[in-house]
Amino acid sequence: MAERPADARPMVIIPARFSATASALRYRAEVAATKLLEAVWDAGGEPLVVHPSGQEPSIDALAQRLWMADAILLPGGGDLSPRWYGQQPHPTLYGVDETQDAFDLALARWAIQDKIPLLAICRGNQVVNVALGGTLVQDMTEEIGRDHRHFVHDVELDADSPLREVVADDRITISCSHHQCIALLGDKLVAAAHAADGTIEAVTLAGHEGWYLGLQWHLEDLADTDPIQHGIFRAFVAAAT
Repeated sequence: MAERPADARPMVIIPARFSATASALRYRAEVAATKLLEAVWDAGGEPLVVHPSGQEPSIDALAQRLWMADAILLPGGGDLSPRWYGQQPHPTLYGVDETQDAFDLALARWAIQDKIPLLAICRGNQVVNVALGGTLVQDMTEEIGRDHRHFVHDVELDADSPLREVVADDRITISCSHHQCIALLGDKLVAAAHAADGTIEAVTLAGHEGWYLGLQWHLEDLADTDPIQHGIFRAFVAAAT
């Protein structure tokens, strides 16, 4: 096996998302968003999309398989099965795949246990919350009055938010695409930013010795034009070096 060059980019593990179809492929596909991969690359990381295994992996099995991981990024995607947080499914659920869920939940727990830098985006943010015992609002329109699908808006950073170590501004503009959000926060998770309607838009992990940030928005949407969103990716990749 060749030795890893000293100046190699940090390896950022990203679980693939299952897709029923993809251009030029004859079978069910596994995909990752180009905007997300480009944002990681532009921040200095090496995005590595990996296959979600067909069974619930253990933390030890993940550590052995993904030994090269310098960081983990949990991306957006379909809804988590509510069985993971003890609820019955709502009629508006979409894209549920329990193989995907089990793999993402295991990745989240491994990253936190082994203090691997972890950036969790949209669904990924919800995955970490559920992995730590939290719950989700299954339908924001029903419980809050509107969802945040295709919604560009401002969020206010909490006064004592650790997110301020990455973002200097009190208020930032974000791009969202979600109809679910955090309800009960998981163990040691702390809200770091809120939307005007009260939705938790960012979380950090109290007392965590590693690097963790959970964002309900899709920062990759604006990372190529917005220095704040790009700066979050850069902080993540820097933590992985």
